[in-house]
Amino acid sequence: MKSVAEILREKSNNSVVTVSPDSSVFDAIKTMAERSIGAVVVVEGDTVLGMLSERDYARKVVLQDRSSRSTKVREIMTDSVYYVGPTDTREHCMAMMTERHFRHLPVIENEKLIGLLSIGDLVKDIMSEQKFIIHELERYISGGHG
Repeated sequence: MKSVAEILREKSNNSVVTVSPDSSVFDAIKTMAERSIGAVVVVEGDTVLGMLSERDYARKVVLQDRSSRSTKVREIMTDSVYYVGPTDTREHCMAMMTERHFRHLPVIENEKLIGLLSIGDLVKDIMSEQKFIIHELERYISGGHG
């Protein structure tokens, strides 16, 4: 079973986009749009306080007719953050995301944010592994084995 650390190493871009809880929602959404991402981690210093996703924005700003320029991230962020460590498995992450209905998991080691996994990262990793297995089976079947 593949570990979170292995998946993070294979990601082409492992930088985590963070925002302050006192940032305006407008600035956070602008940052997400510029980076083509669907969520950011809300941090104060080295402490992870929450997550802000496009879903939070849609449900807690747009549908409640609030102003994204005057609303602070801390007012609408999801503050019950589930996270994983580098030794957790891909399967554990998938189960957690599926069961709890979220798409992003911060990776924390020694109380420090070291990465962020998306459901897309996990699916991409699974597909890559399946392609490799299929290739090896085809090679074996066609007589390319030792």
